[in-house]
Amino acid sequence: MSDLTSLVAATNATLARIAADFTPAVFASSLAAEDMVLTDLILKAKLPIGIFSLETGRLHPETLAMLDKVKDTYGYEIALYRPQPEAVEAYVAQNGLNAFYDSVEMRRECCRIRKVEPLGRALAGNKAWVTGQRRAQSATRAELHVQEDDAAHGMVKFNPLADWSEQDVWDYIRANNVPYNALHDQGYPSIGCAPCTRAIEPGEDVRAGRWWWENPDSKECGLHLVDGKLVRIKSVAA
Repeated sequence: MSDLTSLVAATNATLARIAADFTPAVFASSLAAEDMVLTDLILKAKLPIGIFSLETGRLHPETLAMLDKVKDTYGYEIALYRPQPEAVEAYVAQNGLNAFYDSVEMRRECCRIRKVEPLGRALAGNKAWVTGQRRAQSATRAELHVQEDDAAHGMVKFNPLADWSEQDVWDYIRANNVPYNALHDQGYPSIGCAPCTRAIEPGEDVRAGRWWWENPDSKECGLHLVDGKLVRIKSVAA
């Protein structure tokens, strides 16, 4: 069983190091449980790490409601980055609104337009970015490191919760009264766009509800991919 106190201390140390050595830095929040843990730690410590979210235009109402919850709880307004309207319109006109169900390629193109391109704009001008990824989330993240060299974006990438388990995340949320997405109480441990996310059955992998019609080894949206491959180019020692 993980020692939550030690995990929190290590995560706080990582976040403090990011703020001290990698300013400007930003945190990409999906507004799900892991990201709310990091939001709580960053804002309570008043760290100069900006928080943004990708508003894809296809998010659940419960996810969008988290924006107001964060503002009400912490007095902080999360910055939103949206896809280019003309790119969305062209994709829909040519392929249909839900063409992402047709193939992995069509799904990744939708993710590229709605998430990857806006992410590039959000990261521009920063020295580092932070994510809520954990090793235990899926097979594609089994080799995750706390600190990595993100050659794709030309900066350092941090995954401060890499060592945390699902139980650790929820123990922290409950112990600190952290607001969380209502979908988590409806069987959604991992939350993305509404048409690409379903509730999972007991015993299923935590990311089984993401792009459930695809093979598990393809289940990344592209935010952590380069040329279709998961970015694990170089681990950087703390």
